[in-house]
Amino acid sequence: MSMLRALWGYRGFIKESVKREFQVKYRNSLLGPSWAVVNPLAMIVVYTLIFAQVMNTRLPGNGQAFAYSIYLCAGILTWGLFSEITSRAQNTFLENAGLLKKVSFPRLCLPVVLVASALINFSIIFGLFTLFLIFSGNFPGWTFLAVVPLLLILVGLAVGLGITLGVLNVFFRDVGQFFGIFLQFWFWLTPIVYPASILPAQAQDLLVLNPMAALVTGFQVSLMNGDWPEWGSLVYPGVLALVLCVVGMQLFRKHSGDMVDEL
Repeated sequence: MSMLRALWGYRGFIKESVKREFQVKYRNSLLGPSWAVVNPLAMIVVYTLIFAQVMNTRLPGNGQAFAYSIYLCAGILTWGLFSEITSRAQNTFLENAGLLKKVSFPRLCLPVVLVASALINFSIIFGLFTLFLIFSGNFPGWTFLAVVPLLLILVGLAVGLGITLGVLNVFFRDVGQFFGIFLQFWFWLTPIVYPASILPAQAQDLLVLNPMAALVTGFQVSLMNGDWPEWGSLVYPGVLALVLCVVGMQLFRKHSGDMVDEL
């Protein structure tokens, strides 16, 4: 509770930091904030063209014109948010070493700022994706509300993992290098560009160990098929998110003072 009160007391600092980060990111850029839309859209178009057109990829049992595009977009956008939060969180204390040494403020503000920035970026592109669903006649209806609990679990998982890695990365710099490589394998081990049904039975059984598989599938099922996610499959990623948040906060509390000396 004391940390929450401290964060609330520095809400102005957090708000201005998020605003400044957004402005700096697109400063001296001709397209400005439009790049927040162009980059993910370009990635989605490339994947869609390669897999849907060149490789003639189709989803088993679904012949809708935009089925694979929706499936792909739901997976990539979900993964993009998770990847941005974890990747930036693991380096946030290192990148802000000068600020941590010179200014006294709750250090937990740094992860809050990056999460807020990541959610703003996600909201922009996901909003456009939602408009596409509406105008293409593929809006799923009430199951769209499943996005809310799915996002809560995903952000919790990313924050818990990111803070844990961020603290460890201060003392063991190899952590960040290793996770960057691991994240690339993790992407392809998650059914984002391919349906899990094409995998061998043994590989499908192993997917239960991947918390992102259940979350990505939940988004895809809700947005593409208009079905509610299999809530039971979200228990594991939900519990794991809670555990990682607790572990991350414990590490942060225990080593927050040591981190400044190490930096």
